Amino acid sequence: MSNTKVLPLIEAEGSEAVAPCCPPLTERPFSAEEAETAARMFKALGDPVRLRLFSAVASHESGEACVCDISDVGVSQPTVSHHLKKLREAGLLTSQRRGTWVYYRVEPSVLAAMGRLLTLPAVV
Repeated sequence: MSNTKVLPLIEAEGSEAVAPCCPPLTERPFSAEEAETAARMFKALGDPVRLRLFSAVASHESGEACVCDISDVGVSQPTVSHHLKKLREAGLLTSQRRGTWVYYRVEPSVLAAMGRLLTLPAVV
């Protein structure tokens, strides 16, 4: 089973680089669509349990984490599943079922998009 969707990314013209859907916050005001996309991401990460789960997946040594490895965040297993679903719906995680376990991954392009969104302009 795969994720529902990820942060909208676009191919940068003339290159293989991936650019986020939204410009850095300091570049220009967001369009309504860009603001909606960024708000979904920030809303998903605004919950401490979700932020801990996202961090656990992102920092896992193999680049992906089984739900069995990250579920110790102080809430019940159904609540962990709910929070992981919200992170998937926001496009921050992808998932894959392997037998009875579900493995979660943060795609590098999602981290790159998040990093670019919060990047300060270069000082000349």
